[in-house]
Amino acid sequence: MRIVSLLAAAAICAACASAQSVSAPAGSVRPGIEVLVTDSLHLIRGKRVGIITNHSGRARYGTSSIDVLFKTPGVKLTALFGPEHGLRGVAEAGELVVSTVDSATGVPIYSLYDNTRVPTADMLKNVDVLLYDIQDVGARQYTFQWTMALSAAAAKKPFIVLDRPDPIRADRVDGVVLDTAFASFVGQFAVTNRYGMTPGELLRFLVGENRITADIRVVPMSGYRRDMWYDQTGLKWVNPSPNIKDLDAALLYPGTVLFEGANISEGRGTESPFSLIGAAWMNDIREIVGELNAAKMPGVRFEATERVIQPGFKLATVKPTPMIKVHVTDRNAVRPVPVALKMLRAIYARHSSEFVWRESAVDRLAGTAAMRAAVQNGTVDELLERWDADAKRFAELTRKYWLYP
Repeated sequence: MRIVSLLAAAAICAACASAQSVSAPAGSVRPGIEVLVTDSLHLIRGKRVGIITNHSGRARYGTSSIDVLFKTPGVKLTALFGPEHGLRGVAEAGELVVSTVDSATGVPIYSLYDNTRVPTADMLKNVDVLLYDIQDVGARQYTFQWTMALSAAAAKKPFIVLDRPDPIRADRVDGVVLDTAFASFVGQFAVTNRYGMTPGELLRFLVGENRITADIRVVPMSGYRRDMWYDQTGLKWVNPSPNIKDLDAALLYPGTVLFEGANISEGRGTESPFSLIGAAWMNDIREIVGELNAAKMPGVRFEATERVIQPGFKLATVKPTPMIKVHVTDRNAVRPVPVALKMLRAIYARHSSEFVWRESAVDRLAGTAAMRAAVQNGTVDELLERWDADAKRFAELTRKYWLYP
């Protein structure tokens, strides 16, 4: 399929700059769904519309994007598609989701987290244009953006991203560029752990760099700047998935998700997933915390604590488990990937006999086998220097696909 509708970067950026100059101040971001129905309805008017979305796809005033489209004159909503965690966002990580019918609209709901990860031709038989409207967390290991990218490539139909913020700032890039030998649904293409783009920008990058072939457009937000945190946009926080319960969790996630690749809890089953790290055998938790605090990592403080991990989650116990609580003290200074690697090294150095990797899982999450080796060999600092150089090059490569100042 030919690549079309990658609007000239200069023209789009100029339009965005103009929108910025007349828009309301910080705290008045209009998401893509609102811009679509107020300014760009011609893109879907008179067409049969399908949308990949979930509970996070909504207008500023709280109405779901599904209801916005269903009630918009001239729009015929014919198919809904739900990603991991389902259309309502309540299924746990990895839990398969079945297809059904939306009780409110009568529109069929197709699961993209069951027997297929992309819409099939049969699912799209009554669709002329496919929309995407989901809030992600700006981390490569999340699955929503890969649902977006793979669906755009598979649809063989016009694909429109209704853009949303990068909640942890779109001007920050951190981590390693994925080695495609480790490509999976938690890292499909060669981007960094914290990739510093909105969903629309990421898809423009993937198409523009010939990683996928698709017919795409992006409906940009208005009032958005790259240096915004989500709580500066004026948009109401909605947990994008069950275990991303606040902005600190989203910020730490690109790093602390790596603990899923070891026999250490990443905090699922507690009140603070991705901010609490521990295992029953970490009986020297205070010493580990003391070592981590002595390292004076920017923007974080570590606390020795304990939690009962609820049944149904990894390493669930009836007794309190020793855990490290990661407190974000300066979110503008935090670098989640170095924080996680140094935590992993501190734990491994004291507990190499108890520490067990889930090798295939951790290498997929890291996007490389080099991280595991560096943690074991005590060469984390050297590895991070190389990753910093790679991240800088990646950020420069993406610049021409930016839509916001």
